[in-house]
Amino acid sequence: MTQPSQQPQPQQQPGQPGRPGPPPAGGATAQPEEAEKLRDLLRTPGYLKTLLFCGLVGVPVSLAAFWFLAGLHSLERLMWADLPQALGHDTPPWWWPLPLLLVAGVCVGQIVTRFPGAGGHIPASGLHAGGLGSAALPGVVLAAVFSLPLGAVLGPEAPLIALGGGLAILFRHLAGSPETPLSAVLLGAAGAAAAVSAIFGNPLVGAILLMELAGVGGPRLFTVMLPALLSSGIGSLVFTGFDRWTGLGTGSLSMKLGVPAPRLDSGDVLWSFLLGAAVAVGVHLIQYGGRLTAVRVAKRPLIVTAVCGLATGVCAAAYTLITDRTPVDVASSGQATLAELAADPHAWSVGALVAVLVWKGIGYSLCLGSLRGGPIFPALFLGAAAGVLLAPLPGLSIVPGLAAGMAAAATAALRLPVSSVLLVVLVLGSTAMIPVAIIAAVVAFVTTALMPAGPAVPPVGTVPPVATASP
Repeated sequence: MTQPSQQPQPQQQPGQPGRPGPPPAGGATAQPEEAEKLRDLLRTPGYLKTLLFCGLVGVPVSLAAFWFLAGLHSLERLMWADLPQALGHDTPPWWWPLPLLLVAGVCVGQIVTRFPGAGGHIPASGLHAGGLGSAALPGVVLAAVFSLPLGAVLGPEAPLIALGGGLAILFRHLAGSPETPLSAVLLGAAGAAAAVSAIFGNPLVGAILLMELAGVGGPRLFTVMLPALLSSGIGSLVFTGFDRWTGLGTGSLSMKLGVPAPRLDSGDVLWSFLLGAAVAVGVHLIQYGGRLTAVRVAKRPLIVTAVCGLATGVCAAAYTLITDRTPVDVASSGQATLAELAADPHAWSVGALVAVLVWKGIGYSLCLGSLRGGPIFPALFLGAAAGVLLAPLPGLSIVPGLAAGMAAAATAALRLPVSSVLLVVLVLGSTAMIPVAIIAAVVAFVTTALMPAGPAVPPVGTVPPVATASP
């Protein structure tokens, strides 16, 4: 038989319509395209000017952050140490948190309903990289002043982020710099990174936290990363120098361990899986309660915020009556108490650890939906307390329990596993516990993602006016 003649087939060109060629190995074409976009961006005069301005903004923002933190620290010491001692008490009595937190709830309720920006983002909605302009700064500062020094179970990081971003935008207006959508995003990120690096004492933490919050990749990642790194680095230098020059205290996140850090073994690794899941469930339930509280506050902000403040004071008072310990263990961000726990974990009985987890967890949930502040520090303390409580389990040591508990709690509260692990390394001052911290963070992230999120938190600015508040 005669075979049909073979017709030459046209060669397929890669990328030709209808005739796809072999895929480039390892994304060989995608990477040059991404790199070219980045080069084009860096050649843009407007971006380079914005980058330079971001570096300059780090100086005044870090100074503002320093005085903000120093003022909060001085007010907290006045309320919880100087005034009780002036009244003849070595430590705050059990009833001390009740009037302070009632005042906090009443004042924050007024600020939320009467000031632009409603005093800042609601803590139950998590951290935010921006979104508040310079007009919201007075309300943000006042809400933080009436929340944190008076005993709110929150930290200063969220007001710092809002303060840094708002000041950066304000400085751009004062300098008469042209406004573009890109410059607004970059300046907001740079100002927030410069401010938040002050509380963590490390410019890398602030930059990574802001980049992970932004959730960008590719060329956009470098677009945000460069000004955030530059501003946080310059701001950290200024903040450190000013801190040494004035001698004023602003609080420190680092802590000294009172027990030796052991070498990790199989027991520590196995328990970190279970500890990560358990802590994630607990913190998620706390945040769920915070979201429910935020929904109720949005309906009747003045009354419910005051009630939440008073109820948080009741939690601190009940803890003191039960354990005979200071109410500061509950009515505070937990930053100073975390250092005390790490320095002498054996000073805490099992009953005290259980009580502080219960009462501080309830107060944390109430404050997340009503007062103003950040979610990081209470979560770190609760995770550390859970780790110390479970440390007597066979095969688990105290320091690995601390690391796994803090990493899991921070991840469950922030949904930022990389920043959470970096925070734990910074707090412990060592990289020895990184494996258990990573395991606990990953397990906590997956566990939290699989659980129901709860009701949506009302956006900032949707609080009804006083005259039309829902009955």
